[in-house]
Amino acid sequence: MLIVMHRKATPEQIDTIIESVGRMGLTAQPIPGSQRTAIGVLGNKGYVDDVNIRNLPGVKDVIHVTKPYKVVSRDFHPRSTIIRVGNIAIGEGKKPVVIAGPCAVESEEQIVSTALHVKKMGADFLRGGAFKPRTGPHTFQGLKKEGLKLLSLAKKQTGLPVVTEIISQENLEPVLKYSDILQVGARNMQNFELLKELGRIKKPVILKRGMSATIEEFLAAAEYIYSEGNHAVILCERGIRTFETATRNSLDLSVVPIIKELSHLPIIIDPSHATGKRVLVPPMAKAALVAGAHGVMVEVHPDPDKALSDGAQSLTFPGFEKMMEDINRITTFLGY
Repeated sequence: MLIVMHRKATPEQIDTIIESVGRMGLTAQPIPGSQRTAIGVLGNKGYVDDVNIRNLPGVKDVIHVTKPYKVVSRDFHPRSTIIRVGNIAIGEGKKPVVIAGPCAVESEEQIVSTALHVKKMGADFLRGGAFKPRTGPHTFQGLKKEGLKLLSLAKKQTGLPVVTEIISQENLEPVLKYSDILQVGARNMQNFELLKELGRIKKPVILKRGMSATIEEFLAAAEYIYSEGNHAVILCERGIRTFETATRNSLDLSVVPIIKELSHLPIIIDPSHATGKRVLVPPMAKAALVAGAHGVMVEVHPDPDKALSDGAQSLTFPGFEKMMEDINRITTFLGY
């Protein structure tokens, strides 16, 4: 429920509303605006009788929000969220960010050489998987804690903040220690216990859309993190499963304007997992930025044909360099 106050409502009237909501066993969240204050009501499991609230002084309107997500919606938070990592800003009105690196950390030489190259070409973050959830149990599962240490080494040599995936609560402590942003993969989008745990940390989280998730389910998953207190949530579209077999998944670029209309959270695109084909990554990355995405996350490998994971969708060093040249021209054209 959203309580909209009159433009001239007094602080005392607003406090009365907050106290009344509290007596109902619910939580009131004031949302100051340029014209008037609104008060979001959280904690209800069903319909809330608004008769007593509607008749209180200062109340202009009461709106019942039927969406399964509330605090990540623009109804509750009209202004776009900007997430900062060091001097890098991710969000509306800021230059789109580029997150780049291998699907999996394989060796010191591989991760350091990749980090040095993507840094030179203008990437903002280094990505790399240390814990790898794979479709089959006999494929490379990652170097785990050793991989995290190698990511840390690459960060020291380049200054690039690190993005890596968290796959379970039991790995949270080491991943927190070595990463700047934690990534939740598509398979874990609805691992609600993990999401709630990530809601209690103080680092940003990239939440990937599940391969069969609707946009409503996607935002409801983000609500689990946000409602626990971690407001640094970055949404990531990585393609959804459809009947099409020409690509690994179907990249839903319409999610960018839809998310920006429904939610205040930043949205980035992962064209590597969406397409599964190296040749398609640069055009889809560029299309994502034109559509308004706040950034892209791409896979880069020094020798993709020998990669232990997702080599077919990983850019070569020259391929990444060319993509970054094109992205720089696009962002200049878009006015960043």
